[in-house]
Amino acid sequence: MHIAILTFDGFNELDSLIAYGMLSRISLIGDKEWRVSIASPTPRVTSMNGLTIDAQIDLEQACKADAVLFGSGMKTREVADNPAIMSRLRLDPTRQLLGSQCSGTFLLARLGLLGQAPACTDTTSKPWVVAAGVNVVNQAFHANGNIATAGGCFSAQYLSAWVLARLKGLETAREVLHYFAPVGEKEAYVERGLGHIRQYVSEVAQV
Repeated sequence: MHIAILTFDGFNELDSLIAYGMLSRISLIGDKEWRVSIASPTPRVTSMNGLTIDAQIDLEQACKADAVLFGSGMKTREVADNPAIMSRLRLDPTRQLLGSQCSGTFLLARLGLLGQAPACTDTTSKPWVVAAGVNVVNQAFHANGNIATAGGCFSAQYLSAWVLARLKGLETAREVLHYFAPVGEKEAYVERGLGHIRQYVSEVAQV
């Protein structure tokens, strides 16, 4: 199982790296078939705060993944207006899980993948995501079939939990949330996280 996290120049570190850390937990506890990759259009990308990281795979490889997540960043609109990048994003929600966070929702919209379904984004991005025709709702997480959107940096935990629940089951999502939850707050933290995703997943882990 392969999960790709699309990470562009000017990326928000929390969006890409929280998801990377949480989702990578599965391989750390022994599932050698589970792989999480940072995917970028260039070999290296630099974050909004100056952190430079190496891409592990390119966009073409990302498009073959079982799940693809769109992080956000300061240059999302530049990415959306760059046909050399957007033309490389050939995705299929009938065979993949697709997720976005904050301004990443704008990229899903520009790819024509959202339609009129409710979607989430952050407060800064909301005006131009709405202008793109997205039906933005005032909540942290929403999923419609194989497509999920999240709003706010710390909603990365909900998007990650949804991917885990869809691919590995709710119990696995619970275990990962519990591992990362603050000490002394674990049960409440886990229930809050699952509360955001439970209605959008079934007990059967499959795409």
